[in-house]
Amino acid sequence: MKSALFPLSLLAGALLLAGCDGTARQQAGPRADAQGKLRYGEIAFEPCALSAPGGDAVEAQCATLAVPENHDAPDGRSIDLAIALVPARGMAEADPIYMIAGGPGQSAIESFPSVREAFSDVRRNRHVLLVDARGTGGSHPLHCPGFGDEQALADPENETPEAMVRLTEACRDELQKTADLRYYTTGDHIRDLDLVRRRIGVERVNLVGVSYGTRVAQQYAATYPQHTRSVVLDSVVPNSLVLGQDHARNLEDALESQFQRCRASEACLTNLGDPRRQLTLVRDRLQAGGIAPVRYRDPVSGEWREEVPRFGHLAGLLRMYAYQPSMAATLPLVLHEAAQQRYESLLAQSRMLSSQMSDMMAIGMGLSVSCSEDAAEFGERDADADADTVLGNLLVDMLAAQCAAWPKGARAADFRAPLSGDVPVLAVSGELDPVTPPRYGDEVVQTLPNGRHLVLPGQGHSVLGTGCMPKLFAQFLETADAKSLDAKCLERLSAQPPFAGNYGWEP
Repeated sequence: MKSALFPLSLLAGALLLAGCDGTARQQAGPRADAQGKLRYGEIAFEPCALSAPGGDAVEAQCATLAVPENHDAPDGRSIDLAIALVPARGMAEADPIYMIAGGPGQSAIESFPSVREAFSDVRRNRHVLLVDARGTGGSHPLHCPGFGDEQALADPENETPEAMVRLTEACRDELQKTADLRYYTTGDHIRDLDLVRRRIGVERVNLVGVSYGTRVAQQYAATYPQHTRSVVLDSVVPNSLVLGQDHARNLEDALESQFQRCRASEACLTNLGDPRRQLTLVRDRLQAGGIAPVRYRDPVSGEWREEVPRFGHLAGLLRMYAYQPSMAATLPLVLHEAAQQRYESLLAQSRMLSSQMSDMMAIGMGLSVSCSEDAAEFGERDADADADTVLGNLLVDMLAAQCAAWPKGARAADFRAPLSGDVPVLAVSGELDPVTPPRYGDEVVQTLPNGRHLVLPGQGHSVLGTGCMPKLFAQFLETADAKSLDAKCLERLSAQPPFAGNYGWEP
């Protein structure tokens, strides 16, 4: 089982310029060549299907493109980028959409099926391009198998910073056989994206970033403003944010909002007790240790497992649950059961969520990004700032220890500068998002006179496909005017009520 703590140190948690040109229809877009292959500019595509666990596959066209690992040394080692084209359903505009995934470490191609509904309206007249960031998915992925070693990570001693450093060094040494880990950063990714843009032969693109992908989109728009038509930021990461540094405090604020909803429900409070008190009790017991092994059923495989409940299980569960309000609604029930020393649900849910994260994230790529772009600023914080939170300094201390052993690349001199200028930007946030809270979106649009920030009531992380947001998204791409959107339809959204028992919530 993968440690519940390690992926947390990499998550940040998801962008665009515009000059509206609604009359320019795609004339030189994808066309079949003499061999029957679809050719978009210089890139030849072949039919493929993007897998969607538990759902229908997405029909697409796939290709690879060789790019320099170090763009400043074009004659050196090259790597292949995986690219997928999800074609428009009708006649397409000249400017396609780049969907940029989060993480850092998530594959755009692998993640698109889960957000396909968010793009249902915009695909009427625009192609969607998915370029796996270097180090993820099919683009020379930087996976760290050691962090998925169930036997090793079942040992609580392997959750210490020292153990994580040993695993990190082993991963570094293995990956360095085929990759220069200094060149898997945001700056390298945006150079890849612009190279793909040139190869497909388009002048401008629309950037749609999710979570960490919003950092990528802002950096691209600032570096290539002449090639950016519009920016959509879903779950916003401001350029000023040091990834990981706000995690503990943001989680604490989000948990308090969720717990207050239970306190406001007579059934939840009466049946399950105050979730804050339950959390404190459970945390103290787990940190003290000495709990006997618990047998529970794996929610993914159905197999019976036996583990000793640890604080790492609780930390991972809280961190991941808070991404989605529908999942966070069950927190009072899970904490109530754990406070009664019934840990089966806690272990099962922790395993399910950590397994999902293990499959989704390329940890080596995440380390290359965080260690190159953020680690130098970890010390610029009050060491006691998070002492009163559930996670404390755990995540930052863990990541800092890992980054001490990881090769570091360069970042642009103006990397922390806010995106500015007359670029049309639509930013969207979930009201209850613990990873990228709404104040981040407010910060970003302050320097964007053509920007607008929409907050979706009661929602969590990654909200572009929620409620009427897909239609607003499509309207923005048509007009490149965020301020003209009539967003009243979002007012119909609300948070899911907290569970009041095993049967769910009261009607």
